[in-house]
Amino acid sequence: MTVLTNTTQTYNIGTAGGIREDLEDKIWDLFPEDTWALTNLDKTDATSTFHEWLGQQLAAPAANIQIEGDDASFAAAAAPARYGTYTQIASKTFLISDSLEATNRAGRAKEAARVMVVKMRELKRDIEQALTQNQISTVGGAGTGRSTAGMESWIGGVTADPSTGGSSNAVRSTTTANTTTTPAVTSGAAGTAPTDGSTLGALTKTALDMALCGSWTAGGNPRVILTNTIGKVAIDNITGIATRFVDVNKSAQASIVGAANVYVSDYGVHQVILHRYMRSSVVLCLDPDYWSIAQLRGFQKRQLAKTGDGEKYQVIWEGGLEARNWKASSKVVAVNG
Repeated sequence: MTVLTNTTQTYNIGTAGGIREDLEDKIWDLFPEDTWALTNLDKTDATSTFHEWLGQQLAAPAANIQIEGDDASFAAAAAPARYGTYTQIASKTFLISDSLEATNRAGRAKEAARVMVVKMRELKRDIEQALTQNQISTVGGAGTGRSTAGMESWIGGVTADPSTGGSSNAVRSTTTANTTTTPAVTSGAAGTAPTDGSTLGALTKTALDMALCGSWTAGGNPRVILTNTIGKVAIDNITGIATRFVDVNKSAQASIVGAANVYVSDYGVHQVILHRYMRSSVVLCLDPDYWSIAQLRGFQKRQLAKTGDGEKYQVIWEGGLEARNWKASSKVVAVNG
């Protein structure tokens, strides 16, 4: 085919000027914002920047054989342990020029409202990362912000590996040395942030069961396994996880299920939750009843003082992670793919 001379085409913008843009009046957001800890854990009110609580442990079981008619003797009652953490301020700010707000924009009526939604979601992800990772609690200072300790930092104690057998609240996937953290009782600072050591190892059923046993032995019910993609794939591949076809109508295509959403061990039934923001080398085995978020200031959206040709906004939150009794939970560390 031949295009006739002087045919006006869309490509000839100089001749066919005035074509309106075809811009869909919608913004397709991609927000990976699932925040399990921030959404599901209990909420507690904090009344100071240093939040404290008490935790009680039982004495180890022992032989208890008494003589008939004997007078009672008395042992000192164990006092509850006193734990604490500092509240952390997290915020997002943004500035919208008055000119931009006055324009006709696609996909939103108010630019400030659109950015506010984005910043609030970003803020929640930042908090979720702090709650689940190896951040430590610090007092801060005049020029330094306070921080709260994350789950990974609270779950400490003697780190064992599958070669030792038994149970532990902190299990490493290999025999490599690993820095562990025991929660501070009085200062609220959780010492040095846990690290993975020099080498990593594959997550095994033995290591996972050893950690679950540690929580169960201490009295916990670790019904949630929180893991990144690396740990999730390893759990899916544990021997005994069924890969099966789902019954469907004969005219429809079958679905093959090769992923574990529930892990059943000797220590209970555990929901396996894929988490985006925790460290990929760590698997957390949690009893949610023994964790809470202590909020000094809940989420606030506010407009700041105007100083120029634009509007200033801030979203802010202040709180800390309350590890009511961290021994009810456990972790596997130094995990690779």
